[in-house]
Amino acid sequence: MDTSFVDYVKICCRTGKGGAGSIHFHRDKFTAMGGPDGGNGGRGGHIILKGNKQLWTLIHLKYRKHIIAKEGVNGSSGNSSGKQGEDEYLEVPLGTVARDSETGELNCEITEDGQEVILVHGGRGGLGNANFKNSTLQSPQFAQPGEPGKTEWKVLELKVLADVGLVGFPNAGKSTLLSVVSAAKPEIANYPFTTLVPNLGIVSYRDYKSFVMADIPGIIEGAHEGKGLGLRFLRHIERNSSLLFLVACDSKDIVEEYKILLNELKKFNPELLDKKRILGISKSDMLDEELEEEMRKDLNKRLKGKNKVPFIFFSSASQKNITQLKDMLWEQLND
Repeated sequence: MDTSFVDYVKICCRTGKGGAGSIHFHRDKFTAMGGPDGGNGGRGGHIILKGNKQLWTLIHLKYRKHIIAKEGVNGSSGNSSGKQGEDEYLEVPLGTVARDSETGELNCEITEDGQEVILVHGGRGGLGNANFKNSTLQSPQFAQPGEPGKTEWKVLELKVLADVGLVGFPNAGKSTLLSVVSAAKPEIANYPFTTLVPNLGIVSYRDYKSFVMADIPGIIEGAHEGKGLGLRFLRHIERNSSLLFLVACDSKDIVEEYKILLNELKKFNPELLDKKRILGISKSDMLDEELEEEMRKDLNKRLKGKNKVPFIFFSSASQKNITQLKDMLWEQLND
């Protein structure tokens, strides 16, 4: 397994305490009893997430369990504000979702390069005594303390951002298809769960266009309950704008297998069924024309109504209908 791909980390975030406001009165050689001039304390450092399109994994945060931002500096005389505590920036891949570890509440999603979101706020700096002077209180002898920083546990999850996500049981031919249509080199072998982490490939299309395809670990019945690679797999499907379901042509029942895959997605998140989808029948170089035509008629008959989905027979090995498959995907992505 590729240990360099990490799509889930739990981190403890501790932000900086705000600096205290100053209690001070103006004094110089001409002024013995001046007014209040205590400055404000600087705010404590935030912990900020920043999107970085060059990153594909959260591995750089895997062993960094405690993220600590700096404290703000106290205010001083002459209405001088204290320096803000230095913010702590965490660069993350696009597609990173941050949640509260205890409640599971969604804090933010990072989807753009350079996007910055404050994950945990630093403590506010206290106001100096100069802020409290008024007509009835000429010499305030008090100032605000700085707010304490916060300590919160956060979960960061990576959901792969891709235009097309490949959905299918292990050995449906997803890795082979990706290797044929892009420059990606996923591990390919004839046993289940060869793909243990998402692989991304840039698919070249006509006139120098391109789109991103993700080969995601194979699904199995019960994936929504966490069986097999379960929830880890399904998390990545959420971010794909279009889904290509792959079922091998030698499946016992192509339509039934397709329905099982749909059902797993529905149980995990019903909104996934709103995504555009195509059914690709892989390894179809094994079929002669007559058998393929029979299967086509059967699929047209059974894939009606709520089960209706465009389908195509293709073969990665012989390149059969690969161009037509790309056309279908491109049309769907740009519909």
